[in-house]
Amino acid sequence: MAFSVGILFRPMLPVIYSDEFLDHKTGKYHPEKPERLTAIANALKAATFANKIAWRSPTPALEQPELMSLLVKAHRPAYIKKVREIASSGGGPLDGDTPVSERSYDVALLAVSAWLDGVEAVLKSGNPAFVLARPPGHHAESSAGMGFCLFSNAAIAAFFALQQPQINRVAILDWDVHHGNGTQAIVEAERQIAYCSLHQYPCYPGTGRATERGFHNNVLNLPIPPGSDIAVYQPLFEKKVVPFLANFSPDLLIVSAGYDANAADPLASINLQSEDYGLFTDYCLGLTRKILFGLEGGYDFDALSQSVLATIEHCLL
Repeated sequence: MAFSVGILFRPMLPVIYSDEFLDHKTGKYHPEKPERLTAIANALKAATFANKIAWRSPTPALEQPELMSLLVKAHRPAYIKKVREIASSGGGPLDGDTPVSERSYDVALLAVSAWLDGVEAVLKSGNPAFVLARPPGHHAESSAGMGFCLFSNAAIAAFFALQQPQINRVAILDWDVHHGNGTQAIVEAERQIAYCSLHQYPCYPGTGRATERGFHNNVLNLPIPPGSDIAVYQPLFEKKVVPFLANFSPDLLIVSAGYDANAADPLASINLQSEDYGLFTDYCLGLTRKILFGLEGGYDFDALSQSVLATIEHCLL
């Protein structure tokens, strides 16, 4: 009997997850709640491709020797201390949108560790991985958490990747409906990192102008008007995103995978469908298979779960 080598030895896709990510408590009515992750995890376990997913636990933060030095590279020590102290005192707000609970500091460190594990998984296999973690990170600036975000997971993962001998350039693609102001601010002066964001404008946090190009022509912002759908996104991917990323020629692509541009999402006004994220994933895979996807936003549980499924399924095709 003849077998297809490609099918027979196709690698499983790592999903890095821990129930500890549910311990970042935001309150009953906050949109960024633990149930986001349980909805995704349940959907993945019920998916037709569930047997192609390799569930992995993140490395405990204390066992990541580089974690704190990388954290300080992205965030000022005074801010890190502030998050730790709020958590140790039982919790409190960083701002009106961003609560810290008793375990939030430890959970946020574990989320960073998960993104570092994701980088290692991608570089080891040469194939995609998905980090299913919270709190999200792309709004967190060097000295301030905001927009539900504590630490800048994607930026820290990019810094970590650049420490690896085979990595000279890292690109970050942010398809969350909100501009990743924190990620951009942290990486835009880094010649070896490119940042590209597609985001609704006007919308929170009001940043991400198309005129911003970074310190090394390494930033591409694509503001998108409310009410837009795939007919707007598709030509932007083909004419702007893909050429920008291809020209940068990254050794690793990190996707800040927010799914709040879905039409069902309550926090924005873009009209993407869940299957559209499969198309976005295909564009990325056309550039490289070395892709780390990490969860950012997405607040309608069903739309979020189906959008993540579309991403992972297309990685497995």
